[in-house]
Amino acid sequence: MDAELSVALAQVGGDVRPAKNLATAGRLARQAAAGGAGLLVLPEMFMARPTADNPPAKVAAADGGRFWSSLAQIAVENRVFVAAGGWEGSDLPDRAFNTVFTFSPHGRVVAAYRKLHLFDALSVRESAILAPGEALPPVIDVGGIRVGFAICYDLRFPELFRHLAVQGAQLVIVSAAWYQGAMKEDHWLTLLRARAIENTCYVAGCNLVGPAFCGRSTLFDPFGVPVAGAGEEPALVFGRVSAMRVAAVRQKLPALEHRRRDLLA
Repeated sequence: MDAELSVALAQVGGDVRPAKNLATAGRLARQAAAGGAGLLVLPEMFMARPTADNPPAKVAAADGGRFWSSLAQIAVENRVFVAAGGWEGSDLPDRAFNTVFTFSPHGRVVAAYRKLHLFDALSVRESAILAPGEALPPVIDVGGIRVGFAICYDLRFPELFRHLAVQGAQLVIVSAAWYQGAMKEDHWLTLLRARAIENTCYVAGCNLVGPAFCGRSTLFDPFGVPVAGAGEEPALVFGRVSAMRVAAVRQKLPALEHRRRDLLA
């Protein structure tokens, strides 16, 4: 019997105020549940878009965990898994972790992943305000589908996705705040598709929209076929993930089995 999971990718603009974003999460969770989704994904830094006057560490300290506990309650009320990006305090007072928490329909934290690769490129220096994670992302069971996690710039590091595939991931969620710019949209879509093809798994990119971000949230299947996607406006994108599709592609194209583990780790 096939295990299937309906995923809802929430492509939103986000706000600088956590309370406003919680209201958005509640509305989208109701829509996702009504549409039959088992998992709602919200973008990177959904908790609050940072500003020069209100950097991530300050947001996390002021919030005191209220945002995450409220998001857990939204998962309970709508009986869906909810994965969302935001800020988590670190041991360094001026730097926060960029974290994706996933809550079960019972309100429990079932996965927490701190972004490993900080975006110090293209005139951006995340390491000035963020602390890097020190642990690989987990792979968890969501409705019978094995799900792994990545955040934005992680997409440019294929070894992370290979690790998740080897750990059994059938779907990798990429929560992102992927900027607009020359070739950036092409990079986003090309890399999402490449990570799906080379690991024969589903890859779902959930991105912010707005003046700075390119949107184009998309779900690719294990053969690189686009299952569902959005343009550059706010949208709630539904796509279905099938364990049988993963198995069928991996039978036809057993690239993971053909790895030269005697030469390459």
